[in-house]
Amino acid sequence: MTSNGESPEQLTLLRDTVRKSRTKEPAGITTTLPVARIAVDVSLPHLDRPFDYLVPDDLAAAAQPGARVKVRFAGKDLAGYVLERLDASDHDGKLARLRKVVSPERVLTPEVADLCRAVADRYAGVLADVTRLAVPPRHAKVEGEALRCDQPARPPKSTSRSEWAPYPAGFLDAISRAESPRAVWTAVPGADWALAFAQAAAVCAASGRGALLLAPDARDLERLAAACKSVLGETGFVTLSADLGPTARYRAFLAAVRGCARVVIGTRAAAFAPVADLGFVAMWDDGDESYAEPRAPYPHAREVLLLRAFRQQCAALLGGYARSAEAAALLESGFAHELIADRTAIRAAAPAVHIAGESDIDLARDPGARAARLPHRAFEIARDGLRTGPVLVQVPRAGYLPSLVCQTCRAPSRCTTCGGTLRRTGGSGPASCSMCGRPATDHRCPECGDTRMRAAVIGARRTAEELGRAFPGVVVRTSGGDNMLDVVSDAPALIVSTPGAEPVAEGGYSAALLLDTWLMLSRPDLRAPEEAVRRWFNAAALVRPASSGGTVILVGDPSALPLQAIVRWSPEGYAAREIEDRRTARLAPAAKLAELTGPGESVNDLITRLRDTIPPSAGLEVLGPVDVDDETVRAVVRTPRPQGPTLVRSLKDAQSARTTKKNPGTVRIQVDPPTFG
Repeated sequence: MTSNGESPEQLTLLRDTVRKSRTKEPAGITTTLPVARIAVDVSLPHLDRPFDYLVPDDLAAAAQPGARVKVRFAGKDLAGYVLERLDASDHDGKLARLRKVVSPERVLTPEVADLCRAVADRYAGVLADVTRLAVPPRHAKVEGEALRCDQPARPPKSTSRSEWAPYPAGFLDAISRAESPRAVWTAVPGADWALAFAQAAAVCAASGRGALLLAPDARDLERLAAACKSVLGETGFVTLSADLGPTARYRAFLAAVRGCARVVIGTRAAAFAPVADLGFVAMWDDGDESYAEPRAPYPHAREVLLLRAFRQQCAALLGGYARSAEAAALLESGFAHELIADRTAIRAAAPAVHIAGESDIDLARDPGARAARLPHRAFEIARDGLRTGPVLVQVPRAGYLPSLVCQTCRAPSRCTTCGGTLRRTGGSGPASCSMCGRPATDHRCPECGDTRMRAAVIGARRTAEELGRAFPGVVVRTSGGDNMLDVVSDAPALIVSTPGAEPVAEGGYSAALLLDTWLMLSRPDLRAPEEAVRRWFNAAALVRPASSGGTVILVGDPSALPLQAIVRWSPEGYAAREIEDRRTARLAPAAKLAELTGPGESVNDLITRLRDTIPPSAGLEVLGPVDVDDETVRAVVRTPRPQGPTLVRSLKDAQSARTTKKNPGTVRIQVDPPTFG
């Protein structure tokens, strides 16, 4: 039996019925639940609601909730999904008939349909856009394959909780009792997060419920799949990812919707996976930019999972070596609790972390330690590390957009009014804010007082070649871009990697050099410090413990708070400070923001509608608009967090009013954008 109740034989019979119905004369209307409520695939905001249609008798068996159908809408045949069957409609006019059932496969389950509606409302979007993200395109050949899922689910191969030994046992105990705890998990350095996820999923599966696990990219997903295979068995889970390709992805999707396994793993595309009797959702490294959906309405996978946890009353876990501001906000609100090891266990697992030039001894031996790209101490640590194993060298990747930094201390230059990054669009004239557009005519660096600014360097130098000359005879390998390494051996070598492309070393790295830290902090994005800290924690966590000689050195300003967070190995402390800074600056997640991008006239029209509909008590603020190019502007609107639903609802209403009147120009609305500045 599938998770929707049909056997494979019944599905085959329904498909035959659908094919035969297309050649017959129109049938009468069924007397059993004759009305089908349909989510029509139309993306206009003012039509974002279900529509009722009559169900012909010959389609009644196949037109069940979740099935794909065709309906006549505005003179065209459009696709849609059956949301529910009703005895009667509340529509006063005449109802049209269903044109056909494309497939009786019930691909949009009621739980996922409810989630899609919640996501659309959360992001001022429309249901049709979200269902395109949730349900992959149909492949009829795949639906006809003999995919049988009528065997009882096998128990997990292992019920070990070894990876959870350093943490309080209450979280997994609650899952085993079919309860719904929610936690933010800060993993100890070097933890095998994939195995920990697989073990947690096994606990959930053993209780008879399903689990959904997300990884940020294909490399991490492959690691998670290997762990799940060892714990759950070959058939104990389903992998769902857009990287599988259209056919393989739809095959995996059908396996999930038919209930072939209790556990589904995947990347961002799996956030809407139709897991039967969902009891546990988990995400690793929720701050990774890969989780942000680039298609409308631009939902973040973290928010999708949290909505699922709330609406389906299941357990939720956000895990990482670092901690995002959004995760810190969940702890602050009481929605989740902290899952972290004690300081003794953390210190035992962490490498020794230093900043070049942090001590007077460093400066005495190397007066240029704070300015050099590879100070003498970093050189010594790399040389010593190569005696016992591989050394990781992290350099910022090419492609960072230029922004302005202090000429003297290289601190990022920011607007004194709103905190946005400063930029200079022309060769002369004062710099201006990228957020509010105000000129920075009297800018002075708050760190050193210098009034001069310079552009940050774009990209990284040819670090691999430089290190090859500095360490003759040592193997130098690079990882990044199209040349990504997954695993390296424990043999001595220099591994030069861009952030996020660091391969795992067998036995851990003996040392890590984190270069050009100022460059990562100077990105024109208000989230740049948080992102830099996340990247540094992820790299440093790959290094052996200090007791085994593992050492990390950061090349940058010793007084910079992001660097100090790595030295103290305190991701939770930095996240708490970050959320406080966000509150002061009135930025997400402490405030509700939306970015409006489009033609200037259209953006101004939308802002005017917002000001007319949102009461003054809601605290609406408008930043900009500022020019993006000759034809496009960008504005940011925000309210205090409690007024967020009012802002989102007003944005949706304003868009609906514009499309109803067919106003020219399209405005792109992105609620709580992942990058900002």
